[in-house]
Amino acid sequence: MDYVIQAVQFLLGISILVILHEFGHFIAAKAFKTRVEAFYLFFNPWFSLVKKKIGDTEYGIGWLPLGGYVKISGMIDESMDKEQMEKPAEPWEFRSKPTWQRLIIMLGGVIVNVIVAFFIYAMVLFTWGETYIPAQNATYGVYCDSVAQSIGFVNGDKIVALDGKPIDSETTYGQITVQLLLDDIKEVTVDRGGSRETVLIPADFAETVISNKVTKGLFVEECPFIVDSVSQDLPAFEAGILKGDEVVAINGNKISGLVNSLEYMGSEKNGELTLTLLRNGSEIEINVTPNEDGQIGVLRKTPLDYLTIATKEYGFFESIPAGFYKTGNVLKRYIDQFKLIFSKAGVKQLGGFGSISKLYGATWDWQNFWEKTALISVMLAVMNLLPIPALDGGHVMFLSYEMITGRKPHEKVMEYAQIAGMMLLLAFMLYANGMDVVRAWFSN
Repeated sequence: MDYVIQAVQFLLGISILVILHEFGHFIAAKAFKTRVEAFYLFFNPWFSLVKKKIGDTEYGIGWLPLGGYVKISGMIDESMDKEQMEKPAEPWEFRSKPTWQRLIIMLGGVIVNVIVAFFIYAMVLFTWGETYIPAQNATYGVYCDSVAQSIGFVNGDKIVALDGKPIDSETTYGQITVQLLLDDIKEVTVDRGGSRETVLIPADFAETVISNKVTKGLFVEECPFIVDSVSQDLPAFEAGILKGDEVVAINGNKISGLVNSLEYMGSEKNGELTLTLLRNGSEIEINVTPNEDGQIGVLRKTPLDYLTIATKEYGFFESIPAGFYKTGNVLKRYIDQFKLIFSKAGVKQLGGFGSISKLYGATWDWQNFWEKTALISVMLAVMNLLPIPALDGGHVMFLSYEMITGRKPHEKVMEYAQIAGMMLLLAFMLYANGMDVVRAWFSN
């Protein structure tokens, strides 16, 4: 069922974005009196699921959900309509229009993708606001992933500065992680048990994080592991664990808090555990063996009982500049990620539709749905601007050449470039989606 929810959200989100992207090309073409022969959601080789012709344009839904397209008269595109290109140019055709108009038509989809992302982010902020845990509010420090520990971080650390610059009051540990991966941070200052320590960040740290498939975050805000209640007839009750006990060590290993303990017990669920408990100011040891489900039978106080959550609400007019800022930040960060995506480690972690659908999660939450749809809209804008023939960016590249030199590229060059671009994109899609299949196969 989880996969179905993910797939439906992905299909809905990508359908909205594809229609709006193609509408950007469509409306720009219409503005310059350029004929649009077809407007399709999904591709329709051999047949269409639905189609209807209105005026000069056939609107429809294809059966192959790999995107969508608008077919603009007099343009070399994925339709490879050579017969039309051999005829004399007509006034309503793309090739008859001035270069600057053709450039705007090709940029129309990308521009709409960015506008859509801005609109969604602004409306999400207006509707739900922002809820987050500032790093300064993580008073119990953080649980550090093994990759972070390998370079010198310790469970319970509190990050206070990056390259000597203090963490501001709104920065989260999620944002700190992004900065460590993308901003070439050289050193991190931490508060460790009341003293300041420096952790040096290796030059290849980002690639190490990618190679080790860190999915839960480098840092997770910690809180004490205090028993809130004990279930009768389960191992904890029989072992004598009481409400109010605080777990401070497991099998002799000191823990930084709840997150650390859950990670540890998850790896030791089939064996007896020796819990060191703090009870009434004194430490005691109790042995307990998890049941066949890996549970000992205690309910814990949650991080929300210990961590102060910051909430920022936006009025309608406040949400507009905030939406601009968030769109710009997401756009910048996605572009920054390219140095990782095309690194040796990044290429191995590329994914296709399956990986993208996982962004939505296995539960249907409208705030999350719209935030992830906005993110994918930014991704589509950037990817479509890559200078690869068959993408909008490829057309922009040739049009830029024409504007600079005053000469159109030969149509045969455009045709061969289009074919090469389509083959490259097909190979990329096969590789990315193949990696999804491989990972799914080995995860089972």
